[in-house]
Amino acid sequence: MTQPLVTIVDDEPEIRRILTDTLEDAGFRTQSFSRAREFEASLKRVTPDVCLVDLSLPDTDGLALVHRLALEQGAAVIIISGRAQVQDRVTGLELGADDYITKPFDPAEVVARIRARLRSPRTQTTQSDIARFNGWTAHFDRYVLEDGKGAETPFSHAEGEVLRLFLDSPKRLISRAQMQEALGGAAGDSFDRAMDVRISRLRTKLQEDPKNPRLIKTIYGAGYIFLGDVDWR
Repeated sequence: MTQPLVTIVDDEPEIRRILTDTLEDAGFRTQSFSRAREFEASLKRVTPDVCLVDLSLPDTDGLALVHRLALEQGAAVIIISGRAQVQDRVTGLELGADDYITKPFDPAEVVARIRARLRSPRTQTTQSDIARFNGWTAHFDRYVLEDGKGAETPFSHAEGEVLRLFLDSPKRLISRAQMQEALGGAAGDSFDRAMDVRISRLRTKLQEDPKNPRLIKTIYGAGYIFLGDVDWR
């Protein structure tokens, strides 16, 4: 069985070396790049399973790269950055990153976070890639939402895994603990904030009234319920 491929995009040689050695010792295949341009050229040949992306790249804005990856590639995106401010974390998650790790980091934690992402539902392909619900069609093969008139709105992979979780369990309460177990990631404020961001963005794309959403209901102190009627095709 082919081992998952992890791509490292960081301009610091020592960071690339540490991550490469640690990940290969843990059984992953790796490739590393110091420039975003070289990395994006490689995507024409192979799609990694997980991308580790630094935000301070010499030839592009790291956040812009994260956003492109989240919308266009079938890989989990984990930011590894020296930027430790809360706003940097929030912005990274809003742009579609699956996780955010600050430097300096424990290499063992990086391995654990990667394994958590690879256990998430988005990396499993046994289920249909198209779901219809309440006038919408979710295309998980292309990561777009299509409304009743055929207009399409892209969603990120991180948003997609939350949407798939809801569509898999319509009209059932999903607690934060269940979300954390299903989607991976470390429990705590960072995970809760990531879920808040993704659910808010999904509601916007589904044209929900933020004060009275019809599809994704918050049950305060308990979790969420998706109220749509779902038909997987």
